[in-house]
Amino acid sequence: MERKVRVRFAPSPTGALHIGGVRTALYNYLFAKQHNGEFIFRIEDTDSNRFVPGAEEYILESFKWLGIPFDEGVSFGGNYGPYRQSERKEIYRKYVDQLLENGHAYIAFDTPEQLDAKRQEVANFQYDASTRNSMTNSLTLSKEEVENRIANGEKYVVRAMITPNQEIVVHDIIRGDVHVNSSILDDKVLYKSADNLPTYHLANIVDDHLMEISHVIRGEEWLPSAPLHVLLYRFFGWEDTMPQFAHLSLLLKPDGNGKLSKRDGDRLGFPVFPLQWTDPKTGEISSGYRESGYFPEAVINFLALLGWNPGNDQEIMSMEEMIQLFRLEKCSRSGAKFDYEKGKWFNHIYLQKRDNHNLATRFMPTLKEKGVECDAEKLATIIGLIKSRCSFVSEFWDQCYFYFLAPESYDEKAVQKRWKEDTPNLLNALVNYIETLSDEEFNSIEVSEKMVISWCESQGYNLGAVMNPFRLSVVGALKGPHMFEITALLGKEETLRRVRKALETIA
Repeated sequence: MERKVRVRFAPSPTGALHIGGVRTALYNYLFAKQHNGEFIFRIEDTDSNRFVPGAEEYILESFKWLGIPFDEGVSFGGNYGPYRQSERKEIYRKYVDQLLENGHAYIAFDTPEQLDAKRQEVANFQYDASTRNSMTNSLTLSKEEVENRIANGEKYVVRAMITPNQEIVVHDIIRGDVHVNSSILDDKVLYKSADNLPTYHLANIVDDHLMEISHVIRGEEWLPSAPLHVLLYRFFGWEDTMPQFAHLSLLLKPDGNGKLSKRDGDRLGFPVFPLQWTDPKTGEISSGYRESGYFPEAVINFLALLGWNPGNDQEIMSMEEMIQLFRLEKCSRSGAKFDYEKGKWFNHIYLQKRDNHNLATRFMPTLKEKGVECDAEKLATIIGLIKSRCSFVSEFWDQCYFYFLAPESYDEKAVQKRWKEDTPNLLNALVNYIETLSDEEFNSIEVSEKMVISWCESQGYNLGAVMNPFRLSVVGALKGPHMFEITALLGKEETLRRVRKALETIA
């Protein structure tokens, strides 16, 4: 019987969610949905010292905004809970005891000071088969002494017992078979008596097994831990239910070498978190994609193609199309440069796809801040004329302010270039001609354009000599949509008022 696809995303609540984590979650979601599987949300909070208040809520809100839903897990419920690792202490203890009983783990009492001393004594010290017998643990102490130390409340850890010179094969969907000799592995800590919690290594293996996880899709940074995880499945006798691994390539700096970090975003001016994050300790505020004006579907589309190629030239894809096309086998083994300018391009494309009325609703608060009133229908029309020049709603004002505010000044370079000696005569003649047009004629873009151009030709006027100063008078600069798209919305009276003011103002 074919195994049901069940994947998980299991972040630690230690701060804001990095955009690389979002990509990992997205790939898990696409894979699950493609196979009619389930996507589980777990919280890895076994390291109580790194817990940050508000981080879990932040992560959940991020995925809600991004439109990546979970099928079960923390805050979603399900039949495999609890899904928060700190609530599963008793479950893990059972498996710690099993490893100790089977001789696959041992208890170690070495203090931090003892370990530091050993590191000073032995170059490249590693707690493993070559050093464990010189340390303070249940392999070098009598059973009675071990029991007495525990009874006296002495802190200890449980370490994995790694047998050297064994070949471990990690079957990876993206990277193929990865062969590792067990001699390079140390006896990792699996459990700490100080907080009665397991470490990441044990907790994940137990949770993945009990929650029937079929595939573990995670970042490349976890690849070094995969051999130990394979061994733990072997220690427990769970080889038949071991999930398939897929280790995703890293997101790299836009420039230079190395992994993408928050510092890169701060340095180059782009977010690395989905939502704005305020550090509860320092009060430092980090920008987010949502607050920076990105559309969630643009962020998703951008991230999907950082490390995965659908096998065609298609770049713009809906979530449904991504689900249909996604293949883990087509994920790159090499890191993907984080091209934040490409991210802006995606937002530009999705902004163009947005309904003008929807964009008008988003832009309306900006108008209110500027003290401008405009009915929704007119605003939607204006946005339809200017949005092709924008990548963000925040850029609308600079592209359309002249629809609401008459110029108080005029671009000096444009005046020097376009305002000639005969310009006042040409514009006065244009004003006189426009006054002869009916409101119906003037307010029709096609009609007014045709009539003004015909008039210029009949008078023998150079079209640029008339239209450039005309635009400068109405807008204040040589910018904006088609000139008659501007004037049709302003109306004849306002257009003439602005031209007359320019004639009075520009010397």
